Amino acid sequence: MAHAYTPGLKVIPCTLLKKKRALPIPGKVLVGLGEEVEGSDIVAQTELPGKVYPVNVANRLSVAPDEIKNFMVKGEGAAIAKGEVIAENKPLIKWFKTAIESPIAGTIESISLITGQVMLREPPRILPLAAYIKGKVVEVHEGFGVTVETEGTFIQGIFGIGGETSGEIEVAVKSPAEDLAPEGIKDRHCGKILIGGRHASLSTIKRAVEMGVKALVVGGIHDRDLRELMGYDIGVAVTGTENLGITLIVTEGFGSIPMAEYTFKLLASRNGEKASVSGATQIRAGVMRPEIIVPGYPNNVTECKREQGRGWIEPGDPVRIIREPYFGVIGTVKSLPPELTTVGSESRVRVLEVELDGGEKLVVPRANIEVLEK
Repeated sequence: MAHAYTPGLKVIPCTLLKKKRALPIPGKVLVGLGEEVEGSDIVAQTELPGKVYPVNVANRLSVAPDEIKNFMVKGEGAAIAKGEVIAENKPLIKWFKTAIESPIAGTIESISLITGQVMLREPPRILPLAAYIKGKVVEVHEGFGVTVETEGTFIQGIFGIGGETSGEIEVAVKSPAEDLAPEGIKDRHCGKILIGGRHASLSTIKRAVEMGVKALVVGGIHDRDLRELMGYDIGVAVTGTENLGITLIVTEGFGSIPMAEYTFKLLASRNGEKASVSGATQIRAGVMRPEIIVPGYPNNVTECKREQGRGWIEPGDPVRIIREPYFGVIGTVKSLPPELTTVGSESRVRVLEVELDGGEKLVVPRANIEVLEK
C-alpha cells in the first residue's frame, strides 16, 4: 500500500500521555516513584544563583587594590544586610571618614587584591517545577525531575503563545462557527480555560486578559492583531515564554476560521473539567505544538489509545489542508500517486488526492497537508 511521511496534528479523546518535567540545572526532586500528583504540585526545585554586584572599594577609599583587606569590615562568605557597612577607613579626623555600605542584602562573594573590587551576591532564588498535569510519577530523574503519566484528552493546536497554565474548561460560544465577542467574556470566566469558536479579535483577547481568563482557545486570529498584541513580528521562533497575562491557542490558523467541529465537540464534552494548557510552539518545524490536556476519560469513552501514530499517511487517513487555496479544509486521503505532478506554481512535486465529505476530490501537494490523528 502507498504511504508518505508527513507531520500530524493530534485531536484524541483519550490517550496515554507522558510528560518529562526537568529542571534547567541540577536541584532536588521532591516526589517519589509511583506518587500521584496534581498539576500544580511542585515535583522538583533548584536554586538559581543571585545577581552579582561589584563594588570598587579601592577607588572609593582611595587606596591601592592590595590594601583593601585592611579596610574590610567583613570577609569573604560573610552575610550582609542592605545598607550595612562592608568597608571603611579610619582617619585621625572623623570628618574625613569614608564608609562603604552594601547596596544589597546577600553575601560577600570575593575580595580581589588585584582589581580592588569586592563582589557581592544576592541570595539564591528558588525555582520550583510544577507537575503540569495530574497523573502518576512513573520515572524519577535524580537531581533533575520526573516523568508524569496520565490518561486523558489530548488536543494540539496550530499556533500558540504564552506559557503553561491550568483551569476549568468553559465553552463560551454555541457553535464552532461563532465568533467570541468581547462582551461574551464575563466576570465568572476569571481563572477559566475559555473555548471560543471561529475567531477572537484583539479587543476580545484584551478583554480576556482584563477579566483574568487563564487561556483562550479559538479557531483563528488575524496576524495583524497578533502583531499589535505582541508589539513585534514573531517570525521563526519558539513561543511559550511571552508574558501577556494569558495563554492563547489557535486550533486552525490565521484568519477567521471556524474551529473544526470534531475539536469543538471534544472540548465541549470536557466542559467544566480541569485542563492543563501550554501555548509553546516551534514555528515551522512543527515538533512542538500548543496543547490542551484534560486528564481522565471523557463521557462514553471506555478505552484509551495507547499506540503512537505511524508517522506516515495512507489512503483512508483524515487530513487537514494547511495552505491556500484550500486552507483549513478537512478530508480523507483518497490516493497517493507516486509520480511527480506539475502544480500551479509550475513546480513538479508529489501530490495526494483528498476526498471531501460531499464527494469532491482535491489534488494538493503532500507538503500542504497534515494528518488528523483522532
